[in-house]
Amino acid sequence: MKTLFEDFYFRFSHKMEKHSINIMRIALAIVYIWFGGLKIFGMSPADELVEQTVHWFQPQIFIPILGVCEVLIGIGLLITRCIPYTIPLLLLHMAATFFPVFILKTICFDAFPYCPTLAGQYIIKNLILISGALIVAGKYNKKYYVEMNLERIKNSK
Repeated sequence: MKTLFEDFYFRFSHKMEKHSINIMRIALAIVYIWFGGLKIFGMSPADELVEQTVHWFQPQIFIPILGVCEVLIGIGLLITRCIPYTIPLLLLHMAATFFPVFILKTICFDAFPYCPTLAGQYIIKNLILISGALIVAGKYNKKYYVEMNLERIKNSK
């Protein structure tokens, strides 16, 4: 039984090694497009948190613009040539999403720093998005594009 499981697992993990980064890239894109779309249409559960964090901007203007930026990041993740430009924007956006943890501690934590509220958990989960972006960035780098262009040249002959 153990051998059967190990055989299955190793075959599965070999397939995942080949496809997992693209799956991660597409998953990140879906999250960004979906959450950005919610902001554009005024349906995001994060609207109040954003509004309280950047209270110096008019929320009816700022939140939809933020949503458009998130959708553009999502689209940038889907277009592989845009990834080297998209990842820094994504990481900048993610850094900004941590502001409420420091600005709105009572909204983000019942007891700082070990007991996050639902809003705090919503922000902390962004560590996973950051990790995913770094994984994607590791694949879609200058070396990748050089290899891709060499392959294209080779195939065109």
